[in-house]
Amino acid sequence: MKMGTWNGPPLKPYNFDAKGINMANGALHPLMKMRNEMRKILLEMGFEEMPTNNFVESSFWNFDSLFQPQQHPARDAHDTFFLKKPASSTIEVTDYMNLVKKTHSEGGFGSIGWRYDWKQSEAEKPLLRTHTTAISSRMLYQLAQQKQFRPMKYFSIDRVFRNEAIDATHLAEFHQVEGLIADYGLTLGHLIGVISQFFQKIGIQRVSFKPAYNPYTEPSMEIFGWSEERQKWIEVGNSGVFRPEMLLPMGLPPNVQVIAWGLGLERPCMIATKCKDIRELFGPKVDINMVQNFRFVRYDKLKP
Repeated sequence: MKMGTWNGPPLKPYNFDAKGINMANGALHPLMKMRNEMRKILLEMGFEEMPTNNFVESSFWNFDSLFQPQQHPARDAHDTFFLKKPASSTIEVTDYMNLVKKTHSEGGFGSIGWRYDWKQSEAEKPLLRTHTTAISSRMLYQLAQQKQFRPMKYFSIDRVFRNEAIDATHLAEFHQVEGLIADYGLTLGHLIGVISQFFQKIGIQRVSFKPAYNPYTEPSMEIFGWSEERQKWIEVGNSGVFRPEMLLPMGLPPNVQVIAWGLGLERPCMIATKCKDIRELFGPKVDINMVQNFRFVRYDKLKP
């Protein structure tokens, strides 16, 4: 056999019009695609991603560290999935826990507190985290323990759990997008500016704000986006400035403020996929064909 010659059977010309075998292939769920896009946006805005790999949290980090009183309705078994085994967890930051206890029961840092008998046994109850703000609290505490404070921008996108009735717009588990900035001299104007920039990047060009109440932020604002399709404002998130009663016991400097906002991932994803029932987007009723055919997210085409 000489180089460049073929001694085998005659070769048939390749038919470029012939169809190949349909091969089974995987596809990212629309929620994952939207999560990836939002993650890119927040990284481009200079935010650092927080570790969110612990679904099980103590009531201390989920509620108490956020200056949320132990009698708050959100801590009731009707709203929170408490664990039976183990029945309690260990709070490893004893000095900080005692400051939180004093702030709740007696006041401090310019506050009169909630004026009730704070119980460590209540704070030690383990649960499925009800919001990713439990991670934000841990990260801010770690930031406060550094020898010299440095401004930080954090974000997280991960799953949270609520003991809610399941219907077309509610699930017992969903994904929360959260962002926060810790720096000197931050104001409500900075919060409004950052929120507006973020929502413009995800396709909601017009946002408005309404005063609200949260136990751990003051002032607090609900975020509304304008829907061209419905010709009305719809609620798309929540926001606020963390209270001194939450930040000062951690050890953060008195002139440091923390602004934060959050939203659910499922609602914009329902808009993108034109899904009317959230159970068809996330859960056992998901249409596999929808997952296979949903190609990408175009935020400039989304309507809230």
